[in-house]
Amino acid sequence: MSVTGAATGAADPAPPTGPARSARRVGGAVGELVAAAVLAALVAVVGLWAVGRVDFPAFTTSHLTRALTTVGQVVTVALAGAGLWLLRRDTASRWGRALGGIGIAGLTTVTLALPLSATRLYLFGVSVDQQFRTQYLTRTAATAQLTDMNYADTPPYYPAGWFWLGGRLASWTDTAGWAMYKPWSILSLAVAATVSAALWARLVRPHLAVTIGLAQTGLALAYASPEPYGAVVALLLPPVTVLAWRALRPGGHWAGLVATGVFLGVSATFYTLYTGLAAMTVVLMALVAAGLAVAAAARTHGVSFRSGAALRAGLGPVVRLLAVAVLAGAIALIAWGPFLVRRLTAESGPATAMRYLPEAGARLPLPMLQISLLGLLTITGLIWIVWRIRTSVIAQAFALTVVAIYLWVLASMTLTALGTTLLGFRLEPVLLLVLGAAGTLAAADLTRWARARAGAGGREKSADRVRAVTAAAAIVALAGTLAFVQDVPDVLSTEISVAYRDTDGDGERADRYAPGPASYYGEIAETIDSQVPTPPQETVVLTTEAHLLSFFPYRGFQAISSHYANPLGMFDARTDEIIAWSQSADPAELLARLDDSPWQAPQAFVFRADGEDYTLKLSEDVYPNDPNVRTFPITFPAALFDAPEFSVSTIGPFTVIVRR
Repeated sequence: MSVTGAATGAADPAPPTGPARSARRVGGAVGELVAAAVLAALVAVVGLWAVGRVDFPAFTTSHLTRALTTVGQVVTVALAGAGLWLLRRDTASRWGRALGGIGIAGLTTVTLALPLSATRLYLFGVSVDQQFRTQYLTRTAATAQLTDMNYADTPPYYPAGWFWLGGRLASWTDTAGWAMYKPWSILSLAVAATVSAALWARLVRPHLAVTIGLAQTGLALAYASPEPYGAVVALLLPPVTVLAWRALRPGGHWAGLVATGVFLGVSATFYTLYTGLAAMTVVLMALVAAGLAVAAAARTHGVSFRSGAALRAGLGPVVRLLAVAVLAGAIALIAWGPFLVRRLTAESGPATAMRYLPEAGARLPLPMLQISLLGLLTITGLIWIVWRIRTSVIAQAFALTVVAIYLWVLASMTLTALGTTLLGFRLEPVLLLVLGAAGTLAAADLTRWARARAGAGGREKSADRVRAVTAAAAIVALAGTLAFVQDVPDVLSTEISVAYRDTDGDGERADRYAPGPASYYGEIAETIDSQVPTPPQETVVLTTEAHLLSFFPYRGFQAISSHYANPLGMFDARTDEIIAWSQSADPAELLARLDDSPWQAPQAFVFRADGEDYTLKLSEDVYPNDPNVRTFPITFPAALFDAPEFSVSTIGPFTVIVRR
């Protein structure tokens, strides 16, 4: 593996030299990234507006929207292809860059917005994990303060960056938080995909960056889009690893260190898991760079690698790593600072978010062995990484990233014996993006080799053959992209179906079937708001109707499960407290216990009726079982609320009790 340089083919142009030129390139790169983000946002906003103006049938009951999705994909891929062609003719073509960005952002928008056009919910609706994600966005739409999604007077544990931005957008546009979740997800994915392609354009030839952007966009849509706040980080991770590896090696540019530190810091405010992987990868890169620097110095000076001169050569990557860590840590503290300070001064419960082991978490992700278009792309990428590892900086960076992913996955499996995991199965989308980008670079190398072979011989005939090879490669690339992206709705069929099946915040189901109990939530909210003097975002409600908290910004006295709960909230202790309340002898004892609660007591209760009594369904962690949550009911005797201090209302299947 080369320390001082790499081949400078299509995948690795020579780095700039000279401080002034470097500064200009950095300024130009930042400007291009900002322009790409603005362009993508405009494309997504216009696309969402246009889709929202038409009354489409549900995707689950008609093929009409599917047909229009395919048409939109063809148009956007064609636009990206036109941009690719222009950039191949002129690497500085502004129209080429613009069309490439419009195509990538448009592909993201039509692939998600059209299948979801008849529902106001995003993939997976408000079921399972989307419940607490929607609750988080509803919270940040109600307040700009960094605060826990559920518990009152508690700083956030889950990074708030993506949710805070979406919440502010909801507030600025006077949109309910739950209703902003879908457009914000699509908009942020479009921006991330386009910015990623723009970043690739600083690492490879611009036309090749468009190709990589299309490949990564398709992979992210299929395998990362249900978790949008993680997908935006995953899309940027592959090019950033290349920047990091270039910067950590001897002679690395300071701008790469800054970019790496900023990425790690910002990603820490978005998604902890991918930040952990990225940080581990950067550390691994620094260690390898240090080792190679020591070996090179030992060879140059003819001394042992344990000598002082050799060891000093290895300090450079370590110092660069520390600089990245300081910058990343300073940015990360914006989101993590309040939680860490409170953790040092207040009692907290165990963090159980990592205690989850599905079947996918018990095996290694090996997408390259699938017999499919995905398998072909990823196995080609893996072969390219191995083939080019001695000559390509990108291949070296990808190799270290893949190693880091598999080390993380193996460590996650090993930690199961200690009662936790590292959620290694969630890293598969990143693996796909890395191998997908490598597969695209492999195709580019193969095309370049074929063009060179075709160019041998007579001048006139060779020119015709070169043009034929180029055209064939372009057709195969675009056809492969279309073949993959038009199957994305099939890959996401369950996620789309749930979005149409779940009842939304307006009490409607998008598939036009009878809505579920959530259709009563609006009346429940009116009942609570009319009797409680505090605004909804300051009102504490005890309920296990989790979707109520997704649609209305009430503070939950208890989270839906410990895995989504802030450790500072003391989930287990709160469960014991609720059980103790249910065992009160009479209203006076219940009121006394509520007043003595170590946490802000509920101002309202939302129960399900069980005969003449009321029930809640609480949960407990049962890791390593899968599912890892067990629910159990508790009963509150109706007699406990037979006092003038309580107002009792029956709304559909619910009983709403407000403490006066």
